Amino acid sequence: MRADFLGIPIDLLTFDETVSTAVDAMLMRKPTQHVAVNVAKLVRARHDPELRRDVVESHIIGIDGMGIVWGARALGISVPHRVPGVDLMERLLEVCAAHDFRPYLLGARKKVLERAIVNSLYRWPGLSFAGYRDGYFTPEEEESVVEDIRFASPHCLFIGMPTPQKERFLHKYRDVLQVPFIMGVGGGIDVLAGHVKRAPEIFQKTGLEWLYRTYQEPRRMWWRYASTNAQFAGLLGKEVIARALGRRAGMSEQREGKA
Repeated sequence: MRADFLGIPIDLLTFDETVSTAVDAMLMRKPTQHVAVNVAKLVRARHDPELRRDVVESHIIGIDGMGIVWGARALGISVPHRVPGVDLMERLLEVCAAHDFRPYLLGARKKVLERAIVNSLYRWPGLSFAGYRDGYFTPEEEESVVEDIRFASPHCLFIGMPTPQKERFLHKYRDVLQVPFIMGVGGGIDVLAGHVKRAPEIFQKTGLEWLYRTYQEPRRMWWRYASTNAQFAGLLGKEVIARALGRRAGMSEQREGKA
């Protein structure tokens, strides 16, 4: 089920439903693209027409971030829970190991990527990668990267590149890649490598994972979160007020009609 939240569509799927959809895509080799939406991406998509297009055109628009969950619920949208992109990627790698699906990792620096591969093979015995490539390639090298992925014929592709780079790449090459399931994982490859640590569970459940990320990378993250969180709070506040006023106006009209 899909709902509109502050002008951006979101899919009201549970974690298990999302995993099931991804597995079905790999089994049937049905092209399916997943995009994870958090507060930062939602705010940016409202001002970036190309990013909004890239999000809207995805087959699954997952909710990655407690801010989206709480905001949607405040507007009466029944969100079951968030589906963290890193958790989804790790579950699907586990599934790949169990069902002989072959994933492909694209993104991160070469040494980080190689460590992620080693760690993944250790965590999920039996896992076999179709291939991998770091995310530092030039526009002139794009076609060779795409050709390498096509030749490897993976069941799923995880792209660990920043927004909107990965969205632009997928918009341009999604149909050419011919990969059943594709998802952007942001810094997920860094997490697999142990280069970046996940926030403690208490931070994740209370919606403060962004604060932990800022603590880890203050120079890069503080302004991003400060600006987008403030904009998101403003957008949500305006929508809550607008709906409250709309309901009040509707009630007044009903009273006048009865009179």
